[in-house]
Amino acid sequence: MGLRPNPSQRQRRLGLELRRLRDERGLTATKAGGEIGLSAAHLNHIEAGRTAIQPVKLRALADVCGCKDERLIDALIAISQSNGRGWWSEYNHPPHNDDARDLAELESMSVRHRAFQWVLVPGMLQTAEYMRALFESGEPDASPEDQEAFIDFRLRRQRVLTEARPPEFHAVIHEAALRMEFAQRGVMERQIEHLIEMTRKPNIQVQLLPFRANVNQVRFTCSFDCYDSAVSELSTIYVEHPAQSPFVTDQSNLAQFSDAFTKLSALALPPVDVEAGSSIPTRRDSLGLIQHLLYDL
Repeated sequence: MGLRPNPSQRQRRLGLELRRLRDERGLTATKAGGEIGLSAAHLNHIEAGRTAIQPVKLRALADVCGCKDERLIDALIAISQSNGRGWWSEYNHPPHNDDARDLAELESMSVRHRAFQWVLVPGMLQTAEYMRALFESGEPDASPEDQEAFIDFRLRRQRVLTEARPPEFHAVIHEAALRMEFAQRGVMERQIEHLIEMTRKPNIQVQLLPFRANVNQVRFTCSFDCYDSAVSELSTIYVEHPAQSPFVTDQSNLAQFSDAFTKLSALALPPVDVEAGSSIPTRRDSLGLIQHLLYDL
């Protein structure tokens, strides 16, 4: 079997984790590979995501590296055995790219999704007409066909929140996102109403971060998504960036982003609670601010 010319994020992540285990043990590729019957070149290809590793070899490598965490080992084996052929495989042509498909696969594997947005409603909570306004203003050179293809793909991604055994979804959205005027008034009204309606689902929680919140203590200037795995070491951060990979997997960075989200959540207003909001009109929470913004449009 030839080497993969373009490994997926899942395949690269498996290799990165195996490399991390080897580095933590202080082993060279020659030494670790020799212990399990693989050449250094073969192990390097595995660590780069360019070729697969058999479960028996993966267990042997974990043992050589001194890893005794069975939950982590089982999770790595599950990743290695996944063929990655979900619904996103049907979108294997332009305008869709590898990062988009990798993101959809990542969302399907996560047990919790935490999203922080400064200026936009998170993609998983957007309406089709809000997306259309977003693409028309942000991607003016895209053809109408490509814009509709982007919308179709994003709407398909959203289904993970309503299918069987959905992940938890927790969004912290800055007040600025609901005051942006790139979309017509009616579009924003319906988007805000949709946001409220989505919080009725037991797995979805939304908080608003008001302008008055002191976010300087968090020192984060970018929007990001935390995709939490059942095994915390395999969680992933997604940061949209035009010049580098949007996927962050380094353990220290994972902790930094997770801590930032926790602080942002603490600074935000209490979550939208439709039932509580109807009985406590003076309560200062996310629903109250959303309703004020809706009235103010």
